[in-house]
Amino acid sequence: MEVNNTMEHEDKLYGGIEAGGTKFVCAVGSGPDDIRAEIRFPTTNPDETIGQAIAFFREQQAAHGPLVALGVAAFGPVDPHPQSPTFGYITTTPKPGWANTDFVGRLQAALDLPVGFDTDVNGAALGEHRWGAAQDVDTFVYLTIGTGVGGGAMVNGRILHGLIHPEMGHMLLPHDWQADPYPGRCPFHGDCLEGMAAGPAIGERWGTPGHELPPDHPAWELQANYLALALHNLICILSPQRIILGGGVMDQPHLLPLVCQRVQASLNDYVQSPAIMEQIDSYIVPPGLGARAGVLGAMALAQQEVDSN
Repeated sequence: MEVNNTMEHEDKLYGGIEAGGTKFVCAVGSGPDDIRAEIRFPTTNPDETIGQAIAFFREQQAAHGPLVALGVAAFGPVDPHPQSPTFGYITTTPKPGWANTDFVGRLQAALDLPVGFDTDVNGAALGEHRWGAAQDVDTFVYLTIGTGVGGGAMVNGRILHGLIHPEMGHMLLPHDWQADPYPGRCPFHGDCLEGMAAGPAIGERWGTPGHELPPDHPAWELQANYLALALHNLICILSPQRIILGGGVMDQPHLLPLVCQRVQASLNDYVQSPAIMEQIDSYIVPPGLGARAGVLGAMALAQQEVDSN
């Protein structure tokens, strides 16, 4: 169970790894107001990339003192179940060279530390609950829209796992082929949410990266529609008290209001809550931790590992 013991961690040092498919972010500290060191480097092969992370934490322990624990919030799919023989592995990822990588095992062998491990989005959700935009709720969704699309969730104070962990980016949505003939780019499912709405899909569909498209480009109406359909499903399934939308695609300031409007239209007053009907701009929100949600989420996983033991 997630226990928010923030005060107990203030005088201790933790390491966090936001392990993304494009880059790693590693940090040492105790929370958002105490980051002693941070580094970013490209995600190449496991030996090189995990080796760089290990070297960073060794250097920081020499400079700042011993770490209590390490947290890893990783791209996936992963195995987050401690009782599993492949706990701590990145499993069936399509990223070349990373399938069946024993991530946690390598870190523990090198650093001899407890390691908290989860998906990047579950980690970010935990960080947002501890320090960010979800501190006042215990059931919420964190969805990131960037190079890929992924979602993490907390339900009644517990990060959601289950059979493995949520894969919200791979839900299937209605596809109007006349309005959008783009086939999608997911190697597994074609036109799932990630295949249609991730940053690379926007660039591939329109021939221009999303950040170069003007606010009145039709790409954004289409993007808002796909995201609203996904949020409609999540609201009806999990009944979250808040939804947090992160990732680089959401850096477009005009996109979030469009998504809110589309969600209200899609639900059509069926979910009778003032949060959706009257206060949706406080219901669907950006991350309180901003671009650091991932690495701070990893640090929160380290703290949770200590709390649980």
